[in-house]
Amino acid sequence: MKYTTFLASVAIMAGLCGPVLAQDATADTVVATVNGTPITLGQMIIARSQLPPQYQSLPAPTLFAGVMDQLIQQQLLAETVTADPTRVRVALENERRALLAGEVINTLVSDAVTDETIQAAYDAAFAGAAPQTEYNASHILVDTLEEAEAIKARIDGGEDFAVVAQETSGDSSAANGGALGWFGAGMMVAQFEEAVMALSVGEVSGPVETQFGWHIVKLNETRIQDAPALEDVRSELVSQVQQQAIEGRLTALMEAAEITRPEDGAFDPEILSNLDLLRD
Repeated sequence: MKYTTFLASVAIMAGLCGPVLAQDATADTVVATVNGTPITLGQMIIARSQLPPQYQSLPAPTLFAGVMDQLIQQQLLAETVTADPTRVRVALENERRALLAGEVINTLVSDAVTDETIQAAYDAAFAGAAPQTEYNASHILVDTLEEAEAIKARIDGGEDFAVVAQETSGDSSAANGGALGWFGAGMMVAQFEEAVMALSVGEVSGPVETQFGWHIVKLNETRIQDAPALEDVRSELVSQVQQQAIEGRLTALMEAAEITRPEDGAFDPEILSNLDLLRD
């Protein structure tokens, strides 16, 4: 949409606009007509909501005049078209479908989120869960067992783990002395996780092989992490409840609907790039 004519007559009209919303105004209230075709208040409200951000902060009289001019100009241009082009018809079909689907989704997610559903989601995720141990570890990653054994010998000989990591590790954590930060069970590959859990704080492992290479691991610290408070995870729970509501409704609709799909190979996927099909 072009906005170069948006303010064409604003200078004249901005100072003339007084209060325009009567108590009985509705979306169907006619604000202007173009050759008998009404421009309604609802159409203006939608047009204003779709303006680029830089226009949204303009004074209300300026916006009112500009939006009305925009719709009048668009109607004048639209009336010069004698038949809807294929691309316009198809775009309107898609737009209507998307808007109606969006209305259903908005209602679903709004109705789904209540104190009860959020509490139920929290209980399902965290109620009764035992406190989890988290680990803070560092590692040095090399390609061969021989390199790993040589590095372990250097550390056993008294060299600083972080310094050796900076010199020898092929992992991105080398710049931080091999530090990996905090992680819990299931966040690392199995062999690495088992090695970490077998260490005491301050202890350095022997060579540990994973799909990434050979590691020398140092356990820096452990802590017990209790379940988070509901308010700390509310936003995640809201998203989860909303997504479940949408997926549940879609599953029910899919199961009840009669849907046909093309057979494999019926269409060349590249056909979606053929804009010539939309030309009249």
